Amino acid sequence: MQSLINKKIVLGISGGIAAYKAPELARQLLQEGASVQVVMTEAARQFVTPVTMQALTGNPVYLSQWDSTIPNNMAHIELSRSADAILIAPASADLMAKLSLGLADDLLTTLCLARDCPLLLTPAMNKQMWEHAATQRSMQRLANDGVSLLGPASGFQACGEVGMGRMLEPTEITEQMIAFFQKKSLVSKKVLITAGPTFEAIDPVRGITNHSSGKMGFAIARAAVEAGAQVHLIAGPCDLETPLLATGQITRTNVLSAKEMHAATLAAADCDVFFAVAAVADWGIAKPAKEKIKRQGNQAPALEFVANPDILLDLAKTVQTKGGKPHPYCVGFAAESTDLEKHADEKRKRKNIPMIVGNIGPDTFGSDLNQLLIIDDNGSKKIAKAEKLQLARQLIQLVAKKI
Repeated sequence: MQSLINKKIVLGISGGIAAYKAPELARQLLQEGASVQVVMTEAARQFVTPVTMQALTGNPVYLSQWDSTIPNNMAHIELSRSADAILIAPASADLMAKLSLGLADDLLTTLCLARDCPLLLTPAMNKQMWEHAATQRSMQRLANDGVSLLGPASGFQACGEVGMGRMLEPTEITEQMIAFFQKKSLVSKKVLITAGPTFEAIDPVRGITNHSSGKMGFAIARAAVEAGAQVHLIAGPCDLETPLLATGQITRTNVLSAKEMHAATLAAADCDVFFAVAAVADWGIAKPAKEKIKRQGNQAPALEFVANPDILLDLAKTVQTKGGKPHPYCVGFAAESTDLEKHADEKRKRKNIPMIVGNIGPDTFGSDLNQLLIIDDNGSKKIAKAEKLQLARQLIQLVAKKI
């Protein structure tokens, strides 16, 4: 899935060792469907060559405000007018200071001043430079002027020191750019999501679980962040990385059993939307053994099952009405082997929730693809098979209209 199709991005490169990441960043933006036009400062050319950037992007690289190849000799006007965004990576301390004061002494700073599109900066510098009061003033001025800052991160720096000021990795910047262009339908909203399986212990080394990978729940978490929400993700045992961690908009709580997920979910119930995506075990073992159960020939151990708490049902009982709408707005998920629409709607009504999402097809577990059936009081609607993140974005926009 290409998430930046038809987006025109001016990629500005300023002087700094982090400029070595710019070619990979350009490549990833292109892979997501964007067209990339590079503008470099004179200092940037000390770290990466225009030839490299032109070869990767397929576009000429602009270096000077006096470039006569621009039709009216006004590169600072022409380049910004056709762009959907200007992204500067890396953004040095010097460049940030100039932009914060409205100074324009080269092509990159001039087109930033003359732009009529969004400006995003990815700071990159030594930790002392980042922490310096002057840089912090520049950052605050830029933020007040509506400039978006992506990063920096903390980590090992080229100078050998460790601290804040490291430029985000190209993958992180690309994800941030994708998020930037998504519809901001959940700004200031709190979203709670459960994802993945649960694990019900039989003894210290064995347990009962299921095939849920957590991919759909994690995709919804990412889509909610892209839409501007603050997300609390409660994850059962899975190997997925927290999406868009660099934004700081996702709080993740890891749990193991259904009882742990129940407790964590109810503790975080103060939210605007709840997505019950996790495949929670309906039953657990009444008395898990404290020691490993030894095999006794072909004699299977006798296991006593007990019903686990119903997370969605219990959270739905806390729902109140605000402005004539349920708060939080609860969205359940259903996976059925037969009669999906019938059983899913019965589950929705039994748990007294406004919407339930059915997973169509038996191959959804662990797959990157899915097909959804949305059921609410207005009936049912299918969302065609697609990548889970694409489905998550569509689901987020549907739910945003309900709250």
